[in-house]
Amino acid sequence: MNIIARIRSSPRELLLFAAAALTLGMGFSMVDSTFNNFLEFRFRLSGFQRSFLEFPRELPGFLVVFVSAALSFLCSRRLAAAAMFFGAVGSILLGFASFSYALMIPWLFILSLGQHLYMPLASTIGMELAQEGRDGRRLGQLNAIRNFAAILGSFIVVLGFKYLGFSFTHTFTLAALLLTVAAVLFLNMKPMPVTAKRGFLTFHREYRLYYLLNILSGARKQLFITFAPWVLVSVLGQPTQIMATLFTIGGLIGILFQPLLGWTIDRFGERFVLSSEAVILIFVCFGYGFGKFLFSPTAAFYLICVCFLVDQMIFSVSMARATYLKKISIQPDHIQPALTAAVTIDHVFSIASALVGGLIWNRFGFQYVFLFGAGIAAVNFFTALKVRVPKKTGM
Repeated sequence: MNIIARIRSSPRELLLFAAAALTLGMGFSMVDSTFNNFLEFRFRLSGFQRSFLEFPRELPGFLVVFVSAALSFLCSRRLAAAAMFFGAVGSILLGFASFSYALMIPWLFILSLGQHLYMPLASTIGMELAQEGRDGRRLGQLNAIRNFAAILGSFIVVLGFKYLGFSFTHTFTLAALLLTVAAVLFLNMKPMPVTAKRGFLTFHREYRLYYLLNILSGARKQLFITFAPWVLVSVLGQPTQIMATLFTIGGLIGILFQPLLGWTIDRFGERFVLSSEAVILIFVCFGYGFGKFLFSPTAAFYLICVCFLVDQMIFSVSMARATYLKKISIQPDHIQPALTAAVTIDHVFSIASALVGGLIWNRFGFQYVFLFGAGIAAVNFFTALKVRVPKKTGM
């Protein structure tokens, strides 16, 4: 009853954003939990072909700062609606017009453009709707909603493929419908004033540590997006239902974990959270890379599943970087452009990481990809120790 009362007393804009987070979370979850198996079933890609596909998939992340600059006349909430439109179009075309590998690539690009346009907007809009000093908690609450959405989306995939005779076309169509609903919800939010010159193409020296943290995050995150699922699908031969089930379990854990992570950021600070993430990632990378060789097949499978779930949870540490930027920002209108610029910066290195990872996989074996990832995590640890937040002066 208390929860219902809190929902009723919440501001209209927050409720609309929460509803949008729910629907878009379901849509993108349905795509994420089926995409690797879709590639395996439809095109039978090699390890290198799969890693090379990350170039058109991640290229929108590099271009997002330029696209955002071109659309700078739109406020954050209207730009989010445009992002959902791109995502819906890309998803429906993937489902109905992927007649060949070459033709699938532009549809993937459009879908990915929608995903990457929205990445900095999730934090921007979330912090716009947060009370002073509670940015981490607000982002944690909103991420918990998206985790709940991931459960629903992945659960639909599990039920659909297991009992309802779903094809990949069904899941991509449902995802497109959900993203369209999210676009409508964003359009119904009250637009924020647009600063005449927001400087999307300006990089501020004062934020260089923030940019460096995103470079390292971009390089390591590609191991999760590309190679961690590929270990389960290709090396261990797991079916669609396993991937969807892992996303469901991860979403369920995240409902509790995300608000806790947000509270931890507000309570203990960004340096503690970011450095802890780096330490955990070192162990996760060793689990991915060497679990198969150190344990029985069954034990290795469960270990890699645990690593996948932990990796999925700490992916949300990105909100610590967002709150860090807000605390060090010179002026408020720097936040969205800097968040957007960071997406472009980290994708330069994530694309390079995917290509290098594919070459390492083919030349030396998949385990060395994750040894490379452990090295990135170690560098990330020492970089996170340099994070300092200026203290607020009293009145």
